[in-house]
Amino acid sequence: MFHKQSPSSSRNPSPHHRHKFSETLMDDRIEIAQALISKWDVSPNSDSHYCNITNLFAADNRHEAKQYLNSIRELQTAMQYYISHEPTSENLALAQNLMQIAMKRLEREFYIILRSNRQHLDPESVSRASRSSISEFGDESEEEEEESRAGEDSISEVELFSMSAMEDLKAISECMISAGYGKECIKIYKSIRKSIVDEALYHLDVDSRLSFAQIQKMAWEVLEVKIKTWLNAVKVAVKTLYYGERILCDLVFSSSPSMRESCFADITTEGALYLFVFPENVAKCKKAPERMFRTLDLYETIADLRPEIESIFDLESSSTVKQQAISSLIKLREAARAILTDFESAISKDHSKAAVPGGDIHPMTRYVMNYVTFLTDYSGILADILADWPLPVLSSLPEAYFGSPLFDEGTVNSAISTRLAWLVLLMLCKLDGRAEMYKDAALSYLFLANNLQYVVNKVQKSNLKFLHGDKWIKKHEAKVRQYASNYERMGWSKVLATLPDINDNQMTAQQVTECFRSFNSSFEEAYNKQASWVVSDSKLRDQIKISVAGKLVPAYSEFYEKYRQVVARKGGIVRFTPVDLENYLSDLLFGTGGSSSHLSSSSSLSSLNSSPTHSRGGRSR
Repeated sequence: MFHKQSPSSSRNPSPHHRHKFSETLMDDRIEIAQALISKWDVSPNSDSHYCNITNLFAADNRHEAKQYLNSIRELQTAMQYYISHEPTSENLALAQNLMQIAMKRLEREFYIILRSNRQHLDPESVSRASRSSISEFGDESEEEEEESRAGEDSISEVELFSMSAMEDLKAISECMISAGYGKECIKIYKSIRKSIVDEALYHLDVDSRLSFAQIQKMAWEVLEVKIKTWLNAVKVAVKTLYYGERILCDLVFSSSPSMRESCFADITTEGALYLFVFPENVAKCKKAPERMFRTLDLYETIADLRPEIESIFDLESSSTVKQQAISSLIKLREAARAILTDFESAISKDHSKAAVPGGDIHPMTRYVMNYVTFLTDYSGILADILADWPLPVLSSLPEAYFGSPLFDEGTVNSAISTRLAWLVLLMLCKLDGRAEMYKDAALSYLFLANNLQYVVNKVQKSNLKFLHGDKWIKKHEAKVRQYASNYERMGWSKVLATLPDINDNQMTAQQVTECFRSFNSSFEEAYNKQASWVVSDSKLRDQIKISVAGKLVPAYSEFYEKYRQVVARKGGIVRFTPVDLENYLSDLLFGTGGSSSHLSSSSSLSSLNSSPTHSRGGRSR
């Protein structure tokens, strides 16, 4: 007769019964895991030859690879059970042995994937692939896999390989780390990835291990080439190489922040420190004006890359790289300021005695203005470099003569515009001193007009226009006109003074003769003296010659037309027609001495028998 079982006993199996059920379940898990792990056993004593020639994570074995990882998870669960309930069980020993075999297999697979996918795990491919959705290995359903394959049509083959390799590496690392084999995993990863990163730096042609002593001894031409190479390489290193490596590290070791940080630091820090110490070593070398622009290039590049550098190397273990980049920025800023200070000093201390022939543009004017113009190409970073850097004491500069050394109202009030306006002022003051070297006052004014016009042209045609402002330009254009007017007055007033007021009483033949002779002599003297003078700016040259001709030719024409018949029978008295004057004036200020030899009192340039349009072949107006 059967006894009726109580409801409570059917719902609550005895502890012994539950233990037996769990043990049976754990035994089944170990048995299933043993079959799969043994199949892929890579130990020397293994009977399996299949596993030595086939990769578990090959494309044909994707499904079995998932099962393999699942079996390890099941094995871990069984081990945890036996450790808690039967630590002396033979099954625990078996499970531990199987786990060791499985970890050897995963080590091998991890190594193979890293080595065989070098071209698919290059930083650029990793960067692109990271933008795609990388699934959790082994966690996709069949429907999700189909959707994933449908989306692969828009992804390149290289990216697909990269995504697949990264998924496998991530899955293996998670499995090994959870099983307590993280050290073995990161050892393999660091070894292979560091060689790849170091090789990539080598191919970027960066000689980053140069010492300061070696750099300091280099000829500037050699160092400049290395700087150019570095400028190109550092952008690739930061934006592609280190960025891609950080992504890969973060992905593969996403389950362990400490291992992720350790791997990335050990792989990249050494090379990155060598890379970013180079600009600092350059900054500590000789400070010379010609080195300014490469110094600014280095500064600008690091400043532009700084947000990415700080983002990539934000971990504590790699923060030294970020600190080195900032240190290089500081040293480069100091170097740029030192070079600019030396440049200012060179302008102030220039004591060259030689006057420029013909009042042409002084070499210092060309050099300083070209230098300052090039500096405006770096306005953005110069504003940062020059911020909170006061100007030198004004000392004894002729401020009243040149105007305020800082700014006129309406200009852009910034650190860079202040500093560049200061440089231009220093040069203009030096030019004022150079003008005093000319013995002829007219030539000294022509020199000032030439050089200031060159300065104004440079300002108008460059970014200096926006820094100095329209009022600055207008003021200095007026100064050019003033210099040109002074030249006309000093250079031609004596010639004009020889011509009488045409409205005066009728002159005698003797007085007319003396007037013509006096005019001939003074004009010859002025022409001969100015034959080698030059005005480089064509517009200014034409304005000056038109102005001189506008005063001289009409006055002479009236005198010529009224009195030439009075002395017609005296040969050689009237030596110039009004057209002759126009042609000779047209020949001036080219710095070539005119189109033929200098005028002399013995040479007759025209005669009363000649055509009124006679010319020596000079430039007709």
